Amino acid sequence: MTTKPKARKFRIKRAAPPQGTGNVSAAGNSAAPGVERAEEPPREAPKPVPAKADNATTRPRPRAVETPAPAETPAPAESQDEVRAGEVSSPAEVSGEQDLDAIRREGLTGRQLRMARRVAQKHGLAPTSDFDAVRLLRARGIDPFQRSNMLELVVPQGEGGGRRGDMLANVSGNSPDVARVQLPQTVPTGRRNLPTTELSPAERRTREISEIQRDISRRRRRKLGLLMVRLAFFVFLPAFLAGYYFYNIATPMYATNSQFLIIQNEGSGGAGPLGGLLPTQFANSADSIATQAYLQSKDAMLRLDKDAGFKSHFADKSIDPIQRLEEDPTNEDAYKIYKKNVKIGYDPTEGVIRMEVIAADPEISATFSRNLLNYAEERVNSLSQQKREDTMRDGLAGYESAVEKRREAQESLIKMQVENGVDPEAVIASIRTQITNYDTLLIEKELELAALLDNPRPNRAKVDGVQGDIRRISTQLEKLNNRMNNATDGEGSLAQQAVALQLAQADLAAADANLQAAQTQMDQARTEAGRQVRYLTVAVRPVAPQEPTYPRKFENTVLAFLIFAGIYLMLSLTASILREQVTS
Repeated sequence: MTTKPKARKFRIKRAAPPQGTGNVSAAGNSAAPGVERAEEPPREAPKPVPAKADNATTRPRPRAVETPAPAETPAPAESQDEVRAGEVSSPAEVSGEQDLDAIRREGLTGRQLRMARRVAQKHGLAPTSDFDAVRLLRARGIDPFQRSNMLELVVPQGEGGGRRGDMLANVSGNSPDVARVQLPQTVPTGRRNLPTTELSPAERRTREISEIQRDISRRRRRKLGLLMVRLAFFVFLPAFLAGYYFYNIATPMYATNSQFLIIQNEGSGGAGPLGGLLPTQFANSADSIATQAYLQSKDAMLRLDKDAGFKSHFADKSIDPIQRLEEDPTNEDAYKIYKKNVKIGYDPTEGVIRMEVIAADPEISATFSRNLLNYAEERVNSLSQQKREDTMRDGLAGYESAVEKRREAQESLIKMQVENGVDPEAVIASIRTQITNYDTLLIEKELELAALLDNPRPNRAKVDGVQGDIRRISTQLEKLNNRMNNATDGEGSLAQQAVALQLAQADLAAADANLQAAQTQMDQARTEAGRQVRYLTVAVRPVAPQEPTYPRKFENTVLAFLIFAGIYLMLSLTASILREQVTS
């Protein structure tokens, strides 16, 4: 239902018309001066009858339209001047200002005001401001904030508004062709009704979820596409180029393998039935490592170039640019190629040295390998040369020293024997025999004296004779002991001379033993110096291959792919970690 429009009352004072002038109709319509005349209220607009439908919605009620007051007969010039002198605004101006004030107090947003201006422009109005656009639209019976009016800005509607639109257009004083009045209308029967465009909360939620899922899948596809582009640029393309090089550009290389070991002979004959011919893995490890280092040195490379032309072979034009040496290469450049193509490894558990020599020609590869084996054998032979020389020199010096000491001991013994004149040991033995005899005789005389003294009346002559014998025997024993133990005539005693003689004989015996040991050691050193202590044994001799060994096309391609993939993975992880640290 609609509300009846309310008309405002205005009091207008009009001057009396002059005599003899005036219109009958105007005089009849005008009032006397000072009489207040009320403005007639406008005619009430017909009420719209809402249609009885299940899905009908209530539209906002249109604002009441005020119809202007009937036109009055213009007054004469004198009366118009008098009216202007009162400074009274017209009812239309007062009503417009009041409407604008009311619209301002509604608190409309900027978006609503802009929408009202666009709706007014669509209906052919010329508002002076956004609020004036709202006022003009409402004066025509159009709600600028109705949903249908907003949709009309995007999709224009067809002409015609039915009977109700014509009615509102007539009420507002405009024809239906000027603008379409947006008022509640009845649902016509006999037509197919379209479903509402508004969605339920469940449908809206489902729609939003589906949009989120589509956005997530779209972003995933975009990220997957970028990932594939990066992988193609950083991984697949370099791996393809590497595989193309290995399959189409790389020069076939032939590898010659050989194995050898170093046997050490220390020459100790008493170590068992085999002596020192048993090779020990730990004893020759230093020699094997030294030989390996020599074969991988620049000295061996220069010698190989001098004997077999190493530089000229790898500078050949038939070799691809990556593996080829430049013309007149330096020793450093050639040494890089040498370390790459000559591979030597030592197995300490077995004591075997494995060597692999790579060249562009199989025969040249075998030649290089044989030359390197000869260099290794010469190096092994020269390793023990200094040791043999040192051993021989030490043995000779020890033998000469032993001979000198034996000569000195022998001279000392001879000198002592000459000075003494007799053999002290023989004299001492003779004196000891005499002392033993005198001791026995003395014991007999003492027994005889004891027997004489046992008689009560012994024979004095016999007793005196036995006592004299005992005294003489004791004196002789003292002389013999003094001769053996005490020095006489500034010389040592016989015992001291015997001890000195025994020491001289012991020194001579020791000198003889040392001389014999020195002689044996010198003989062994001479024997070892005349034979080879360390020698090289070739277990696997070099044989020229018939098929190329390198490059290993498939293995190298897969290895290049894995290397580039690992580098890309490391860079990606590093970039992700740095980005996370920066953004956190």
